[in-house]
Amino acid sequence: MMHLAGVVVLYNPDRDVVENIKTYIEDLDVLYAIDNSSSNNSNIFSFEKIEYIPLMENKGIAEALNIAANKAINQGYKYLLTMDQDSKFNSNGIKEMKLFIEKDIQKENVGIYSPFHRTAISDPVPNEKYSSPLVIMTSGNIINLNIYKVIEGFKSWMFIDCVDFEYGLNLRKHGYDIKRINTIFLEHELGDYEIKKIFGRKVICDNHGPLRRYYIVRNSFYLYDMYHDSYPDYCDAVIKEVKRSFFYATVFEKQGIKKLVFMIRGYLDYKKNIKGKYKN
Repeated sequence: MMHLAGVVVLYNPDRDVVENIKTYIEDLDVLYAIDNSSSNNSNIFSFEKIEYIPLMENKGIAEALNIAANKAINQGYKYLLTMDQDSKFNSNGIKEMKLFIEKDIQKENVGIYSPFHRTAISDPVPNEKYSSPLVIMTSGNIINLNIYKVIEGFKSWMFIDCVDFEYGLNLRKHGYDIKRINTIFLEHELGDYEIKKIFGRKVICDNHGPLRRYYIVRNSFYLYDMYHDSYPDYCDAVIKEVKRSFFYATVFEKQGIKKLVFMIRGYLDYKKNIKGKYKN
């Protein structure tokens, strides 16, 4: 059986994260718990396989993933499982993914192996055993670390939002593949989302906070600039959704005016080529 390291990115975690970790840690050699909280939460974790790494400040999901990937590379691992703290696998999910990878004759060209992400609003499960989406959410992925090095990892300056989609497009642009295994399921919490009808059209209001809205707007425009020539349809759709969010996040979500202010700041910072963590 293949050796596998993992990372779970933490931010102000509670003890519920332990139950999620139990669904995959047995099939890992080591789990790096990278904590973006401003306090030390090591008391939550008692697993021998966990290497708890407190950053004592929020350095963003991309930087946390890069820290874990480089530790795994330095320790000789070829693959890394990437997890959010609010995600969990169904029974034997990681074991089955490892078996799939071992048997895959194309594995040297696959940058990401992903389970099917099952959420409250996910599409029906496809009939085919695996498919090849253009991009995929970070949580539950097993990434090829040799390919990670080729594409120079995650963009730390993005901090949060679009980090996973940028990584997928970067893989694609370099000629690598993404394989989603549709028989293996990851349960993923979406948070405070609502589905509303706006002018007869269904709109998912995810109720992200104002600061998240800032990053979504700013990074979506950077994503467009980097990949529109290669993936115009996808990038056009991303910007169309961002433009729509200026309306529905302001009118239909909590803190609408504050969100509008932060979204405008996100766009203006993009125009100024400002990157990294948001500064007041």
